Amino acid sequence: MLVNKSASLSANTGQLATSGRWALMLVTSLFFMWGLSYGLLDVLNKHFQETLHVTKAQSGLLQAAYFGAYFLVALPAGLFMDRKGYKAGILVGLCLYALGALLFVPAASANSFALFLLALFVIASGLGCLETAANPYATVLGDPAGAERRLNLAQSFNGLGQFIGPMIGGTLFFSATQAPGSGQESVKITYVAIAGLVLVIAFLFSRTRLPDIRESGDVPGEAPRGLWQHRHFVGGVVAQFFYVAAQVGVGAFFINYATEHWHNVSNQSASYLLSVAMISFMVGRFFSTWLMGRVAATTLLMLYALVNIVLCGLVVMSIENVSVIALVAVFFFMSIMFPTIFALGVKNMGVHTKRASSFMIMAIVGGAIMPYFMGALADHYHTAISYLLPMACFAVVFVYGLSQRRAQRAGRV
Repeated sequence: MLVNKSASLSANTGQLATSGRWALMLVTSLFFMWGLSYGLLDVLNKHFQETLHVTKAQSGLLQAAYFGAYFLVALPAGLFMDRKGYKAGILVGLCLYALGALLFVPAASANSFALFLLALFVIASGLGCLETAANPYATVLGDPAGAERRLNLAQSFNGLGQFIGPMIGGTLFFSATQAPGSGQESVKITYVAIAGLVLVIAFLFSRTRLPDIRESGDVPGEAPRGLWQHRHFVGGVVAQFFYVAAQVGVGAFFINYATEHWHNVSNQSASYLLSVAMISFMVGRFFSTWLMGRVAATTLLMLYALVNIVLCGLVVMSIENVSVIALVAVFFFMSIMFPTIFALGVKNMGVHTKRASSFMIMAIVGGAIMPYFMGALADHYHTAISYLLPMACFAVVFVYGLSQRRAQRAGRV
């Protein structure tokens, strides 16, 4: 009888491990899908400047609609998942993603910037649900000690999506062979295809039994603390706001900057160069995930932020060709920042994990604000000077990395 119980326990453990691996694989596909969406966004920014004749500041409204949705959706998504669980949040997010992609059809037919903004807002509402669910799910789906590395590994596939996005956009949106008046046709086809892929992923999730992860409470022996009494979480929300502001701003005007500071580069070639930057971002994620097995995540976060402050200085200096290479390098050192800040911010949050995740995702609203101000600076002065704003944001990330490094060494986290 004892042998049978032991065998049964062993079988259940094996099934749980297999279920956990399959769950992590499915969740990782979500990281790829929102990376693809974001990679296309920066190309749309320049594409709409050309086809809809909007200013740089106006084109920044794309990012405002996109990342503003994160701010509005994240908290309701967290409350919804508190009641219904991670799987329900993921399915709602995927359905909204598909709906937003399909809204590109009437937007393209009407050639309306306002309708494109609405479509992107709906897509981002879905992505807000997905990120609120997938980021914390990846951190708790295994040993807590490996949370930062596990989330960085999953986020590496986000980098793959961000690489493929500009390749698709550059090939289709800026094609020299497009017939007059068909400027939005390729946009329409691209997003219909994305909607189909998203619905396939939603079907797989609906047919899969995901492990039910329950967060534990506060550490035994310690007095319970409220959400905002966790200093590493509060600092994480602030750092995430400024990091996402920097990331979105760096990418939003990359094509503008490249065409202005690299001799005879077309919009299409600059889009491909953006894909090179995204390769740099993806390689940075994979390499740094490996490096985290040897160097503390907080140390890497601090050092990478410091390097990006220097690189942004080179970008502002407007050195022909050299500054564009520096801008590409910025993507490598941005690679670990979002997942590392996120994992550090929600670590050991116990029953507060889902709500903490919501506020970390709400901090993405920084990306809605930055492009408008960078675009305004670029319109009134020049694109290079606008990169002073991301430089200041990386300084905030450096301070957070330094503070968390000191806290971990003191044993406070």
